[in-house]
Amino acid sequence: MSISSFFPPQRTLMGPGPSDVNPRVLSALARPTVGHLDPTFIGMMDEVKTLIQYAFQTKNTYTMAISAPGSAGMEACFVNLLTPNDTVVVCKNGVFGARMVENVTRIGAKAIVIEGEWGRAVNPQQLEDTLKQNPQASVVAFVHAETSTGALSDAQALCSIAKQYDCLTIVDAVTSLAGVELRVDDWGIDAVYSGSQKCLSCVPGLSPISFSEQAAELIKKRNAPVQSWFLDQSLVMDYWSGQGKRSYHHTAPVNSLYALHESLVILQNEGLEQSWQRHRTMHNKLAGGLEQLGINFIVPKEERLPQLNAVYIPEGVDDAAVRHTLLNDYNLEIGAGLGAFAGKAWRIGLMGYAARNENVTLCLAALKDTLPA
Repeated sequence: MSISSFFPPQRTLMGPGPSDVNPRVLSALARPTVGHLDPTFIGMMDEVKTLIQYAFQTKNTYTMAISAPGSAGMEACFVNLLTPNDTVVVCKNGVFGARMVENVTRIGAKAIVIEGEWGRAVNPQQLEDTLKQNPQASVVAFVHAETSTGALSDAQALCSIAKQYDCLTIVDAVTSLAGVELRVDDWGIDAVYSGSQKCLSCVPGLSPISFSEQAAELIKKRNAPVQSWFLDQSLVMDYWSGQGKRSYHHTAPVNSLYALHESLVILQNEGLEQSWQRHRTMHNKLAGGLEQLGINFIVPKEERLPQLNAVYIPEGVDDAAVRHTLLNDYNLEIGAGLGAFAGKAWRIGLMGYAARNENVTLCLAALKDTLPA
């Protein structure tokens, strides 16, 4: 064999994720590895927990990072909070809402699906009407920022409605965390999960997650064990939250957690609201340039995600050819459409470290040069 070391090209990542990783985060990965039960590492985990609480705007005790990507964070919320006897209202307006439905059905619970329009926010009135008609529902699940369409739903309004009908809430914040306003405690979110590779600009592979006290109590009082040993939060909580000596659960991804710690320190130093505003400012600049190129947005202005811009591919333009040229001639990655938008849309990310003037300028210039061809 003659396989040699792998050296990837230097890309500018402006797709739906992963996003550009801050050089400080990459540097943190190279720090010396210590044991996952080393006292110094456990001290750093405590800081990670505090920083995740800041990012989510919560005081929840059960806040941590799952040693797996956001999809595992999603599954952890569902398998820990649901049993086959439960009825769950799922608001589905894109690919990741459909994955929520898949989680519910695999558990054996009943999913009542609100079919929303792709490219639009979840309709709060539809949720209220559905809960009135289904008083047996105990959980409401929805995607705050639908990565497949670029639509931002009103999480505060949806959670308020759920609470009126005594339902717990499970919220997908994979793309929203650090990119748009998200206030877990103020909005009454019971279970929330995100991903390290989006607006936190960390490496992929970790899922920040948080459970309210009510959700945590439900997990503790389960009669039947969680169907997934690895994602059973009653076991993991003792590793992340135990006093003094932590109970062993699994070998944590030590260096990846260094990286997450650094990305959260960067967020803390910038300020959460400043990060939200930076994403909005860069979105406005990108949107203005795209409109000048005749590229139209899928999502109405008031429902758009600033960090994930879903746009229609102009008529007569070859989707794959454009993305191929951007990647090979400009080292620039943008995302293809998913599901109903496959072949019809591009998804242009402005997440975390990628939400910078130079990235917006590069993207607009590259598209301007490439489209005429």
